[in-house]
Amino acid sequence: MEIATLGGGCFWCVEAVMQRLHGVDTVVSGYEGGQVKDPTYKQICTGLTGHAEVVQVSFEPEIISFEEILEVFFTTHDPTTLNRQGNDVGTQYRSVIFYHSPTQKATAEKVINQFNKEGLYDDPIVTEVSASTTFYPAEDYHQNYYNENSDKNPYCTFVVAPKVQKLREKFKDKLKPQN
Repeated sequence: MEIATLGGGCFWCVEAVMQRLHGVDTVVSGYEGGQVKDPTYKQICTGLTGHAEVVQVSFEPEIISFEEILEVFFTTHDPTTLNRQGNDVGTQYRSVIFYHSPTQKATAEKVINQFNKEGLYDDPIVTEVSASTTFYPAEDYHQNYYNENSDKNPYCTFVVAPKVQKLREKFKDKLKPQN
């Protein structure tokens, strides 16, 4: 197993997308990149702790590579807006890759450069690429959020569901059989 830690706005969105990829074993929503030890969601929401909402993804690199995970990541959120995803605004919603090895760092930089060169977006990618520090799992009610609340929370309907749909349309070949 290999670990990837990614932030692309609200962790519910990134979690829902990553959970559906073939080769992904577990996805845990949490916080990384800040100064406060054991932060809470309430603290994170202030934007003052320095943490980003992230997901930690355990995956089998023989089935899905880190580069493929990044391709999905960049395609299912807007990596060109600094500290913002839609209506979610603040440093806690920044686009970020916390790398776990020099190889992951090089891969992240390569993918960003490639997508910028290809003009995948009208604006340049502003995703932060930083060394992994301490990952703090989010509170239990944030885990597996979309799967448990897709029909109960309008945010899931209007924000998360379109990202899952985009995944299904663009990456059919990378989905787990039941997705």
